[in-house]
Amino acid sequence: MPKRPLAPFEQLAFGEVPHRPVKPHGFFEAPSERIIVPTKPFGDVGIRVIRHGQGPSVVCIHGFMTTSYSFRYLLEPLGRTHSVVAFDLPGAGESDKPAGSYGPDALAEATGDVIGALGLRGAPVIGNSLGGYLAMRLAMRDPACVGRLVCLHAPGLPTPRMRALRVALDKVPRVDDVIRWLVARDEERWVHKNVHYFDESLKSREEHREYARPLRKREGVDAFIRMLDETLDVRQMVAFESQLRALGGAFPVPLQLVYARKDPMVPPSVGARMSKLLPSAQMVWLDDASHFAHVDNPDAFLAAALPFLEGR
Repeated sequence: MPKRPLAPFEQLAFGEVPHRPVKPHGFFEAPSERIIVPTKPFGDVGIRVIRHGQGPSVVCIHGFMTTSYSFRYLLEPLGRTHSVVAFDLPGAGESDKPAGSYGPDALAEATGDVIGALGLRGAPVIGNSLGGYLAMRLAMRDPACVGRLVCLHAPGLPTPRMRALRVALDKVPRVDDVIRWLVARDEERWVHKNVHYFDESLKSREEHREYARPLRKREGVDAFIRMLDETLDVRQMVAFESQLRALGGAFPVPLQLVYARKDPMVPPSVGARMSKLLPSAQMVWLDDASHFAHVDNPDAFLAAALPFLEGR
């Protein structure tokens, strides 16, 4: 535990992070299975799927460098009224890390293939970060696949930070080897440094291990680099912004945009720009929350998202 109260987003020293979460959850007790999904971009892909609860289904899609574990604090409260289905994206977590292009449209299409294989086409979707970006692209390609969509701090629009990342990936010599070296120095410390919460005392070594596990293998780091280089390519985001503008303000499925007013990962200005491009979407701003509001403020997130998911 921290020796004093932490300021918002103030990271604990790595050595002070508790081994078990200070806030318990039931993620590892939830039914888990591995299914083989035929995908158009990657062929057959093994996917880890987590299920919890009863009632109408809600699909949860995690973000970059995380896994379905990021929804651990939604399983119980959302599962009281819904069947929560979360899965690790191709290239992430305990799912397979196939070779091939990880461009955002390819990964979005594969995400749709997973939803179809689960028999959940048309179910509402919660997408966090990269998961929200992919779900938006999926809904634009195949609106019948997504019923209603909650995007929690999704990226997708070009920012100075993303442009700088593109320059670094293009200009730094042997950049893939540099990234592999940085990650391999200590995969858990890499996770600790690059995942940010409003309340950093929620971090645990358990979380570090879960997110670091795929980074311990060459195929996991390769998939991580391809997502960083291809899925999050700012040039694709420039094109995506133009595609959103061409919609004339009306997204093809009911859309809720949820952004925290402070976030060191994706600037809140992205949410404001998204809302301006898509005035038909419902815009929700959260205080005392982060990029991962479903972790550090799940009550506030569900208070906003649940009525929308249910069409109320």
